[in-house]
Amino acid sequence: MTPLEAVKERKIIAIVRGLEPAYLIRLGQALEEGGIGLMEVTYNQSAPETWTDTARAIEAAAKAFGERVLIGAGTVIKPEQVRLTYNAGGRYLVTPATQPEIIRMGKALGLGAFPGALTPTEILAAWNAGADAVKVFPAAVLGEAYIKAVRAPLSHIPLLAVGGVDEKNASAFMKAGCVGLGIGGRLVNREWIESGEWDKITTLAGQIRKAVNEA
Repeated sequence: MTPLEAVKERKIIAIVRGLEPAYLIRLGQALEEGGIGLMEVTYNQSAPETWTDTARAIEAAAKAFGERVLIGAGTVIKPEQVRLTYNAGGRYLVTPATQPEIIRMGKALGLGAFPGALTPTEILAAWNAGADAVKVFPAAVLGEAYIKAVRAPLSHIPLLAVGGVDEKNASAFMKAGCVGLGIGGRLVNREWIESGEWDKITTLAGQIRKAVNEA
């Protein structure tokens, strides 16, 4: 299954920031139990010394879940991060901005590419650079009406809504025409994770899955 096929089928990418590998595996299990089969592990741009740790976390999760929970990297803006992700066995790249060189590098290595964009010009530029789908970010700032408006002339480009997406607006973004959503926030709640309240994560994941399925 390609990353784009996985997004179209599973629709929800859980966004994970700064989590230790031991927690990451348990989180993936809780998300999987709630019906979420994509997980994006993000790089911290302000702490380059942590990038190899992030890659190790991606590697551990990729080995643990295989195709069941497809693992990729998030907040990718440097060529080094593309290489680290590829070597770790990550399957796709999610970026905060449209950088054609990063998209092309990832695609050349066989990785899925979901670059971030906001305006129609950026969305088209990302698509023309080889994106599999374009992440509209930050989506909730402009809302689902913006997605509908952008899709009118660019209906051939698969869009993901990311940034402020939650269980309350997930359905609306899907109805607006998105092929998938990226969700962090409460879904990957550090307080719940550190206190071992995995059932809360599974429950919320299930609620989001239900909202998306009904859309």
